[in-house]
Formats: sequence, structure tokens, C-alpha cells
Amino acid sequence: MSGPLLVLVGPMGVGKSTVGRLLAERLGVAYRDTDEDIVAAEGRTIADIFVDDGEPAFRAIEKRAVRTALAGHGGVLALGGGAVLDTDTRELLAAHRVVYLSMDVEEAVRRTGLNVARPLLAVNPRKQWRELMEARRHLYEEVATAVVPTDGRSPEEVTRAALDALELKDA
Repeated sequence: MSGPLLVLVGPMGVGKSTVGRLLAERLGVAYRDTDEDIVAAEGRTIADIFVDDGEPAFRAIEKRAVRTALAGHGGVLALGGGAVLDTDTRELLAAHRVVYLSMDVEEAVRRTGLNVARPLLAVNPRKQWRELMEARRHLYEEVATAVVPTDGRSPEEVTRAALDALELKDA
């Protein structure tokens, strides 16, 4: 298998970046986040891309960033929450170990307050988060090699559960 050792997917605020860094450290590999790649390449925030160019333009940029990272990164890779919306991306993920980090809306409220700068949650955050999850949950599950619930768990506990689920050993 070429490309990332493992890929993290899940909703915004689930902790992909935090857990991804911990996983990379434990496995002795590099960490990469496609949202960070996009911000670096575009020179502006994801929220600004959404506002200035719209969601379809952002999704095209995201698709390219994911394809590049899947082809060229050998460590732990975290994808943005909506990356799984793209059919081609889901097909590419079939060749990789993918961990879906899940959480319920109450956990999302506890972690983020659902009031941070999230362009898709601007009007009614709780309602919009629920709708996003209803639209995306089956896509996360479709691409997942393993599902790791994060509700009530520390980042370290989630990291251990992901390693156990994939039967990977710490470096």
C-alpha cells in the first residue's frame, strides 16, 4: 500500500488534528492535514475561501489537495470534514486505512460550542451540524476501515483506540 500509513476522517471539531499529531508521534511518522495544506497554498483561511469563492470552488481546491496528499504523504493524514463528499476522493480512500472519528452533537457542542468560525454552521449551528452529519455519516462509514467514537474520551484515549482498531503498534 503506498501513500499514508493511515487517514483520519470525521466531522469538524472531532479532533482529527489533535489525534493525528498524537498518532504520528506514536508511530514515528510525519503528520499532514489537507486543510492546513489548503490554507498554505491559498494564503487565506478556509472561511475566506467559502465567503469569497463559494463552496464549489473550495471543494475543487480540497479535492486537489486530498489527491496530492494521498499520493505523496507516507505518514498520518487528516482530511477536512467535507472531503468525503467527493466520489473520486471516496474511491481513492478505498486503497487506504481510514479511521472515522465519530461524535454526537452534544459532544460537538461541548468541544466547540458550535460558535466558532465554521462557514457551514453560520446560521443555526446545532441544526446545521445535525443536518451535515445526517448527510455525511454514511459517507464516513463507507470509507472507514475502523470507526472510533470520541465521545467522552481524551485525545490520548482516542489515539490508543485508533491504534488498537487498526492493530498498529507504537514506534
